[in-house]
Amino acid sequence: MNARPAGTGAADGSRRLRVVHETRYRYASPVTLSRQLLHLTPRPLPGQQVIAHRIAVQPAPAESIAGHDYFGNPICQAVITVPHRALTVLAESTVELRARSVAQGLGGIGWEAARDALGQPGGAAVLDAARFRFESPHVPLDTAVHAYAADVFASRRAVLPALLELTARIHAEFEFDATATDIATPLTEVLEHRHGVCQDFAHLMIGCLRSRGLAARYVSGYILTMPPPGQPRLIGSDASHAWVSVYCPGHDAAAGDWIDFDPTNNCRIDRDHVTLGWGRDFSDVTPARGVTLGGGQQALVVQVTVNPDADTLG
Repeated sequence: MNARPAGTGAADGSRRLRVVHETRYRYASPVTLSRQLLHLTPRPLPGQQVIAHRIAVQPAPAESIAGHDYFGNPICQAVITVPHRALTVLAESTVELRARSVAQGLGGIGWEAARDALGQPGGAAVLDAARFRFESPHVPLDTAVHAYAADVFASRRAVLPALLELTARIHAEFEFDATATDIATPLTEVLEHRHGVCQDFAHLMIGCLRSRGLAARYVSGYILTMPPPGQPRLIGSDASHAWVSVYCPGHDAAAGDWIDFDPTNNCRIDRDHVTLGWGRDFSDVTPARGVTLGGGQQALVVQVTVNPDADTLG
């Protein structure tokens, strides 16, 4: 059950969250050149407004360029040219979130219709969605992944109940274990051992959907959890988080007909999730990645804090 912070919503359903994401590298020997690609800027969306945002890099970069990647996500490219044995990237954001619309009328739309719509003329929206139908570096179209959701996608079953059941099944049958996998762990191994983290569960759900011709994208962001007394804290708090977005024509034109689901926490996406960006899988929206000259072995520490902003409306 998705726990909601008490007293942080305004009368109009809005909520402001403040995110602090700090990444610290320490190197065994000096780095003489570092180029960093950062996906740490929240993406402006119909239900998500970026109130304030800044990225601070130490040592100060000789060059810092803001732009957008292939998928339209905000990015920052930083080049550090002074020798250093430590690198810190601090991203601070204040985001206002509004309640998302609840899917209406999708109960009567079969999942096959959502799939087949991707093959029909539909302009830019359909062309964009079609990019997310195929396998990607971390999401192969595997027969075992296809079989895992076979009974969920029965013939002519309505799409929304199928998506909700798949979300709930992954949540119930897989154990969150931060030590069980890393980014190189194959999806088939995650499926076999039933352990992993949010990115594994998102990749699994995406694989199940793409194996049936549906368009599904990987969403990177953050989650707020401040449960009331007696309620469980949601997994993924105080860390980068990941979930799944599925293309469902006719759902919500303002959101581009995409619906988001969080299989780690068995919930729909609403005012507890801050979106950074999306891609085919984790490799497209890694929060921070780079190339260094020198450095030798490195140690990495990442700290994330998500809290209701002090200026939250209401």
